[in-house]
Amino acid sequence: MTGSKTDARPGGVVGVLAFAGIVAALMQTLVVPLIGDLPRLFDTTASNASWVVTATLLSAAVATPVAGRLGDMYGKRRMLLVSVAPLVLGSVVCALSSSVVPMIVGRGLQGLGMGVVPLGISLLRDVLPVERLGSSIALMSASMGVGGALGLPFSAGVAENSSWRVLFWVAAALSLAVGVLIALRVPADHARPAAARFDFLGAIGLGSALVCLLLGVSKGSDWGWTSGTTLGLLGAALVVLLAWGTWELRIAEPLVDLRVTARPQVLMTNAASILVGFAMYAQSLVVPQLLQLPEATGYGLGLSMLAMGLWMAPAGLMMMVLAPLGAKLTAARGPKITLGVGSLVIAAGYASSLPLMGSTGGLLVVTLICNTGVGLAYGAMPALIMGAVPQSETASANSFNTLMRSIGSSVSAAVIGVVLAQMTTGFGGHLLPSEAGFRTAMIIGSGVGLAAAVVAFLIPARPTAGADAVDSADARTGDTAAEPVAAGPDAGTAPRPASGATA
Repeated sequence: MTGSKTDARPGGVVGVLAFAGIVAALMQTLVVPLIGDLPRLFDTTASNASWVVTATLLSAAVATPVAGRLGDMYGKRRMLLVSVAPLVLGSVVCALSSSVVPMIVGRGLQGLGMGVVPLGISLLRDVLPVERLGSSIALMSASMGVGGALGLPFSAGVAENSSWRVLFWVAAALSLAVGVLIALRVPADHARPAAARFDFLGAIGLGSALVCLLLGVSKGSDWGWTSGTTLGLLGAALVVLLAWGTWELRIAEPLVDLRVTARPQVLMTNAASILVGFAMYAQSLVVPQLLQLPEATGYGLGLSMLAMGLWMAPAGLMMMVLAPLGAKLTAARGPKITLGVGSLVIAAGYASSLPLMGSTGGLLVVTLICNTGVGLAYGAMPALIMGAVPQSETASANSFNTLMRSIGSSVSAAVIGVVLAQMTTGFGGHLLPSEAGFRTAMIIGSGVGLAAAVVAFLIPARPTAGADAVDSADARTGDTAAEPVAAGPDAGTAPRPASGATA
């Protein structure tokens, strides 16, 4: 251990890492107001311009598990600083772009920095006292919602009143500030021995499978779900994932320890994460469209992009406001209860949309309820993961969990996209998603939220923090630290026994 929990200043550390999470989330919504203008700005087709979004999705999916594994090996603070570099560089490349290709490259570089949030959450376990861990995890998890909430109105305001390049110069400055603050305020953390080997073949295999999977899912509606390209990519993803899993089980230092991820608490938490990621993203696809469609449709509310962003912002901020409440619920009842309650709240938020869909105030209530549930759920997931894995694999396991949420969001975009594309109505010579299509999408979101709650409540209870979380994995890695991992009866209030000890 190169840092000490007693040396850390909890408030400063959590504040810096939360700011890093906000900036990382900001990158994801940065180009939303520009999507419609990109073909004109870069003299390209809409299909080519869509890669500005897709490139970030793909690079983030590949980089997140790799960053987590390297964080466990060489130190999470070190990898946080490494992850900030492509955020700065990518933002500068985008700001200087005069054609679509460098813009895509810059957005891909920004995606490489998306491992900041799981790395930051994992670092908290190493440098904070246990009594501060639960609330700090919840706050750090909420930073993603705050970044998204602030990013949309900020981006829309700049795009409407200034040059689009300003967006990326501001992003570069914020990313640079994150790097400086991490270097100055965040202490060093636990790192594995230098002899540990990085699984390059595993990284290539997982990255290839994820690219095939997410590319097929995200582009399926454009290429056709039954086209040879889409089916070929999805089939290749399945084959490569099977081969990758076989490889990971055969080597001593895998990129992702599948034996640990197969533990019931980790496996079911990741399953719930996919469902929560789906449910979280569905309303972010539906509500902005309802707010911006013309009032003449009978169900659209006719707002500008900036006004829409301002109406959406309070919901994201709600995640930060409720972070302490989620931490208290986790401390009192355990993170699986918090995850289950959060999922039920998400389902209730979607259900409330059926009578509230016709007004801006009603949709604000819907997003507030949904994001309240998302905040509770997102704060509970890392506690469940860290309550079941050895400290030497904290970043890797959290990064894999983040990846599961991203996959859920990608599947949500595909499913909701199909629903809205199939259920349309004519307006002004164009086909628009119909009111029935939007209602169907919200019903699907509610059903997925309920499914997430069922999975969450079925997660096996863990009366201690790691009685079996340090058995084979810690014996292999040599991690023998005995310390608590999170508050609550499920995440563990009891100390973690040394490797080889009995509960």
